[in-house]
Amino acid sequence: MPSFVGAFWPGLPLDSLLSTQGIMVMLLVAYAGAMWLFLTSAPKVHTMMVSDLEMARRFYEGMLGLPAADVPLHYYYNYEQTLGTAGLDPMYLSSSLGSSDRAIGSPDGLWYQLKKNTQLHVITGASLGHKDRQRHVCFDHDCLEQVLMQVQLRRIKYKVRRDQPLNFLVKDYDGRVIELAEISN
Repeated sequence: MPSFVGAFWPGLPLDSLLSTQGIMVMLLVAYAGAMWLFLTSAPKVHTMMVSDLEMARRFYEGMLGLPAADVPLHYYYNYEQTLGTAGLDPMYLSSSLGSSDRAIGSPDGLWYQLKKNTQLHVITGASLGHKDRQRHVCFDHDCLEQVLMQVQLRRIKYKVRRDQPLNFLVKDYDGRVIELAEISN
């Protein structure tokens, strides 16, 4: 009577499949498949550094109406790539690097859903801009384009200052100017 496995792999003897080496290979294949499923289903996360987290909350939740999102599972296991601050221009960093390092390496901050499988992670770490303007900085052009699209959909007044790297201004409900800028490497 032919074995069940023999129907799929006619030349494979059952004892080699059930050996220690065969079981280890099957476990590794199953683990690789599970990791692939986990990583491909994980949302793309854009990180935005802001100068004031509470004002950012009012902007992203109140003005843009972005829904809050759960922290992605891969952030709990430190799968995220940390933001390297060695190549940053000091004008983009706050005066207290200790607090921004804590925010960069942890899932703290604000989490919003931008698109179906895209999230925005808002953390502290940006310095105030010209004339004490609130500053939101990002390393990803696509992230700022999505935020600009949300601004346009809400018909909020804005002014694009530069396309490459993207830089635009928005006024919040209190009349304060918020600068959203892309940091180019």
